[in-house]
Amino acid sequence: MIEYKGYTGVFEFDASIDAFHGRVLGLQDVVTFEGSSVEELRCEMEESVEDYLELCAEVGKDPERPYRGEFLVRTTPEVHRAVASAAEAEGVSLNSWVESTISAIADERQAAPTPRTGASRRTTAKRKKATAKSRR
Repeated sequence: MIEYKGYTGVFEFDASIDAFHGRVLGLQDVVTFEGSSVEELRCEMEESVEDYLELCAEVGKDPERPYRGEFLVRTTPEVHRAVASAAEAEGVSLNSWVESTISAIADERQAAPTPRTGASRRTTAKRKKATAKSRR
């Protein structure tokens, strides 16, 4: 991943063009970049983001911003009660508990190779069992 001005870009090697191709995450607008090295990718992403911001200014559109750090989660009353109880038991706010829990899972997934479909189903099933046990 590459970051610039709060925007995050991801990339992969494209053998058909013998170069890396990347895109900026979290936007409905499409912002892409290419390069043959990581250094070139960084420069190209910066240029693409700057071009995007300039284009938005030219047409009078507010540029989409990367994630702002908050989102609404809808769940069942039972799950809400379970996580609120877990947070209270740890002596932290519900928001802090949710943030640390999802941060740990996100960190774990970024550190691990992408699981195959069967493995991710097993992992999800294990998490559901663990969550069910913690509710008891």
